[in-house]
Amino acid sequence: MKDKVENLAQILGLDLPHAEQWDFVQSELSQDLQAAPGSGKTTLIGLKLALLAGAWTSQTQGICVLSHTNTAKDEIINRLTAVPDGRRFLQYPHFIGTIQSFANTFLALPAIRALGYEVQAVDDDIYEAAALRLLERRDFSTLRSFLNRRRDGLDSVAQAVFVCEAGKLKVVGPRGSAPADPDTTASGQQYDRLKRQLAKEGLFRYDDMYAIAEWYLIRNPAIAVAVSQRFPFVLLDEMQDTSDVQQHLLDLVFSSGAVVQRVGDVNQGIFTDGTPASPRASAFPAPSSAELPVSQRFGTKIADMASALTIRRRQRISGAGPDTQVGLLLFDNHSVREVVPTFERMAHALVPREVLVRNPPRVLGARLTKGTSATYPQSLACYLPDHAPSSRVPVQRELISTVRAAGARWAAGGNDHEAVAELWEGVRTTMRPSLTVSLPPLSRLERSMTTAGGQLRLVLRDLLMDSCDADKTTWNSTTARLLELLPDLAQVPLRDPAALAESLKFVPRPESTVVDVAVNPNDQDLLPQVPSIAGSIQSAKGETHAATLLLECLDRRGVKHDIQEALKLLVGGDVQRAQITVQRAAQLIFVGATRPTHLLVLATHRQHAAPYTEELVTRGWSIYETSDQFREA
Repeated sequence: MKDKVENLAQILGLDLPHAEQWDFVQSELSQDLQAAPGSGKTTLIGLKLALLAGAWTSQTQGICVLSHTNTAKDEIINRLTAVPDGRRFLQYPHFIGTIQSFANTFLALPAIRALGYEVQAVDDDIYEAAALRLLERRDFSTLRSFLNRRRDGLDSVAQAVFVCEAGKLKVVGPRGSAPADPDTTASGQQYDRLKRQLAKEGLFRYDDMYAIAEWYLIRNPAIAVAVSQRFPFVLLDEMQDTSDVQQHLLDLVFSSGAVVQRVGDVNQGIFTDGTPASPRASAFPAPSSAELPVSQRFGTKIADMASALTIRRRQRISGAGPDTQVGLLLFDNHSVREVVPTFERMAHALVPREVLVRNPPRVLGARLTKGTSATYPQSLACYLPDHAPSSRVPVQRELISTVRAAGARWAAGGNDHEAVAELWEGVRTTMRPSLTVSLPPLSRLERSMTTAGGQLRLVLRDLLMDSCDADKTTWNSTTARLLELLPDLAQVPLRDPAALAESLKFVPRPESTVVDVAVNPNDQDLLPQVPSIAGSIQSAKGETHAATLLLECLDRRGVKHDIQEALKLLVGGDVQRAQITVQRAAQLIFVGATRPTHLLVLATHRQHAAPYTEELVTRGWSIYETSDQFREA
């Protein structure tokens, strides 16, 4: 057994020097694993699944693997396809997907079909546009007049959701209640009716699906038993990002005897607004959870820093990775705009070029845009005034990522319909910004080759079966065919096709990425610098960087600077006694600081850093100035 585990681990590029890793891989009981950043937990999950795939014999019961994002799901699939027997888990009776897709597939969609409705879209932005259009109709005039007198009136319609209360679906606004009583007021009745009318038209928000799933389970309690029997083993990744609503639903579904193993890092749980007032008994991690405190991503300097910033659960992190360089970059009010160019020079001088070419330096801030405070600097925009933050609509992942994930499922055999459905949903999502109507679900695509629907089915087949994602020319040709057919199917022209360029771009497979030039380390100064990529700390969660710069930003209240407060904690402050706003800032710094493998730099105002530089230098930190070329100050 040990030889088999080590062979599979070698294929996945994973070392197993720690007892905690072996314990998790061999465990067959429900358990939680609190894993530090860079501990290789996703690869460890892939190893565990690869071992299970080789031993799984049931044709009707399967493994259920859930994550929060399609990116995390794709990572798991990529690891499985790299090992013998791994592809078996990409077909029936197994399921690998997001918590959202699981809730939709096994609970919410069957419930909606049972009501006689046909789903057109599960999407917050599509729902918002449809809700505001419907509000303009004459039969909602009373509601419209009422909401026009409220500051958040339109939001209460655009963001209305179903919640399940006492076994019934109730309509509430973003603040958790309806803007008017549906039992006693005409406005409240119209508010309720508008939401239910959109449901009849097949339009839902993402959170609606959790409420509908819970409602369906309460009305049909045998479903939970059936799902637990179908999936006797459940593996949950990135558990720290599970919302209370999601956790409640998972508790309802898998409380009937399934083995549930949960993996995550609660200290990186930045996408939840703290813990509920009364945390669920099932909240992650359980008090008895196992720990994987060793990071393979970075060395002792970052490990020591990260340990001091573990907010939600104290953890002593050990750094077993490269000896990452850590430094403070000091600036004054007049040199704020020199911070990023200085960091780029620093990365050029201190990080091997081939590493930077593969993984460009990252510049991160907790805030992207300025607020109303006169305090300076406030956000990433102060350091990079020409930086254009993305709109509030989330950027969709490239279509080529969906094609590869669906193609792996198709190649595994089994239920080909799931692969086609996954790909078509990816196409629908990609095209939404450029179409004024929703593309039909897969079941409504015609099959005749004389129709646009039939021709699109051929394109989907080619995307799944052919190596169209192997080279740029073939990929561009196939996506061009897609763009030609979609207006015929939708019966409307594409709106600004150029806006689709990012989503439809060709991205080489990771293993085929080629460094632009072979570099002699002695000649590095003669080569141009690799430009940095800027964004929010939140957007970088889960990534690994070669070099990371964290920019000092002002908190939302306009009172405290995040890196200044983090430095106080690093030199001896008590993080558990800090104000909530400071703890939240420290948690973001924790996430950002645990991304890099070679270089971490924190940019802070000279006055803010002055009380702490001497202590940090004794801990191995370097102190830099915006004028450095690069010599330590």
